[in-house]
Amino acid sequence: MGNALRFLCCRPSPESDSVGHHGVTASTVGVSALAHDLYNFEITNQVPQELSKHVVSSRKAQANWYKKLSEAWRDTKPPPKTPEEASRLVIQTLKRHQKADVEGLLAFYGLPLPHALVELTNGAPPSQPQGLRFELHTLPVDAKAVADGDTINVYVSTRDPRESSNVPREVQVAAVQRSKARAQKNYDKADELHRQIIDAGYRVITVQNEDILARKYRIRLRGIDAPESKMPFGQKAKEELAKIVQDKCLKIQVFDQDRYGRCVGDVYCNGIFIQESMLKKGLAWHYKAYDQRPELDKWEKEARAKRVGLWSSSNPEMPWEWRKDRREGR
Repeated sequence: MGNALRFLCCRPSPESDSVGHHGVTASTVGVSALAHDLYNFEITNQVPQELSKHVVSSRKAQANWYKKLSEAWRDTKPPPKTPEEASRLVIQTLKRHQKADVEGLLAFYGLPLPHALVELTNGAPPSQPQGLRFELHTLPVDAKAVADGDTINVYVSTRDPRESSNVPREVQVAAVQRSKARAQKNYDKADELHRQIIDAGYRVITVQNEDILARKYRIRLRGIDAPESKMPFGQKAKEELAKIVQDKCLKIQVFDQDRYGRCVGDVYCNGIFIQESMLKKGLAWHYKAYDQRPELDKWEKEARAKRVGLWSSSNPEMPWEWRKDRREGR
């Protein structure tokens, strides 16, 4: 099999508090275990011995599942990295098979069962929504670029037509000089030039062994307000957003700029409208003071009714009130 499975083929060791029969929790460890077994199946045509204890179909049927799943995994670009992505791939690939088998397979790897997945609407962005100022198409996002549950730092290639004519002359010169310095193995000079590029709001990013000059944008997700990092569910919101966008290219529709210089926009990732996902998982509030869209209100109410995320608390503190209290010393 190709690199998609080899990237995740490390076998996890069992954990005492796991929920999966593989000894794995609903985490990226479960994704790794599934990738390992699919990779192993392509070499040996063998499925895990323990699986038969948790599904109802024969070993021959199980081999058929793994054949289908390995093909689907290989065709998915980028390959699944989160439990939700892996679970959806399994459910979609085996949708014509018995429910007990599908759920048994998911439980075997500690992956979310169908009822635990958040159902998202078609995340295709509208072509020309009212108030749209411009649209960004980013390079793959580093998880470390996620500041919190509603803010991301992204980079857009200067080869993009919108960017190419706006690159400052000094940045262009520094990028060329940096490339020459690296070719001459003068890495101290190259690093100094890169610091100048970064100070100007740009960065040289390596994508598939190619250096690309890119412009940095700070993005504030429009219409939602996630808990601050020091609030309950603040770290969880940040981790969830990082999990969605990691190594993905994003489409961002920008509508405004806030007082901190961030672009305020709607963010889309592989058919997912990220604000919808964060609201439905109970990891953000609908920021009604700045956005009156009824669908955002609807998604927040759905999460409230299910008592998921921050709504598992009877009276969660609103992040705008939390920030106000800190500004006023309370």
